[in-house]
Amino acid sequence: MVDKQLDIDSLFLVCRSSNGSSGTPISHYSQRFALQIRNIGKNMLQQFLSAIFPQTEYNSPQSSRQSIVRMQAYEEEYELKQMKDMAAARKRWEALVREEKVKVLTPREAGYALQLSNKPLLDVRPSTERKKAWVKGSTWIPIFEVDDSFDVVTLSRKTTNFMMGGWWSGVPTLSYDNQFLAKVEQKFLKDAELIVACQKGLRSLAACELLYNAGYRNLFWVQGGLEAAEEEDLVREGPEPFKLAGIGGLSEFLGWTDQQRIAAAKEGWGYRLVFSARLVGVFLVADGLFIGAQQLGRYLQDIRSH
Repeated sequence: MVDKQLDIDSLFLVCRSSNGSSGTPISHYSQRFALQIRNIGKNMLQQFLSAIFPQTEYNSPQSSRQSIVRMQAYEEEYELKQMKDMAAARKRWEALVREEKVKVLTPREAGYALQLSNKPLLDVRPSTERKKAWVKGSTWIPIFEVDDSFDVVTLSRKTTNFMMGGWWSGVPTLSYDNQFLAKVEQKFLKDAELIVACQKGLRSLAACELLYNAGYRNLFWVQGGLEAAEEEDLVREGPEPFKLAGIGGLSEFLGWTDQQRIAAAKEGWGYRLVFSARLVGVFLVADGLFIGAQQLGRYLQDIRSH
């Protein structure tokens, strides 16, 4: 049986896991590269602090090791909790589909349903994805939206999101909209045949659970989300293809997502050279910042010694 109440912790987990990885699924090679970049970033931060504050604890090897161990322990604990919570949520959502409480549609089937039976499509993606590409005639009610508040709790979540990969994936800190159900109920009756879609298919499945528990019994879930759609499957509006609507951050800038590599294979070497040039530029800028930090550290040290 599906839980009568959707675990809000699972919802927050979905807003990180569904999109956004990166917001985009990345290959094993890309994951290794992202991990290497993160480690480089940690080392550069340590060296930066050591250069500016050469006489402080930042320059202590023991203190450095202790800080790294604490950070690694925190990340491992956080990722373990994520895996456990997501496993529990997936079981509930799989039960919805297995028991046919929610019907499954491919993106192409969803396109046929929109054209032939005029079923409404509910887009539950946040504005960062919606503004890039959307299905013509769809209704937009995000289950999560970008959190623009600056209270202590939100700032803590934003910091965690950034450190845990937001800088790489471009996925912003999202918050569950407590008015989501109320907004849906204003638009659609409980007996409406409703197609629910998101970018990858995870948040829309969480939305289906909420809607089912609220009394909606004619729900259709777009498996794989809009990212799985080919251009001919659905009538698209917006500046980007559906497949690129969920990517962002440094991974998008460098062209290091699976979606962009597939596009590069079609476009040829011109497309690849653009991102290769960007990668070289990033390393040159990082190198320049590090050298600048060293010079600043020496300058400050000279001032203190006189």
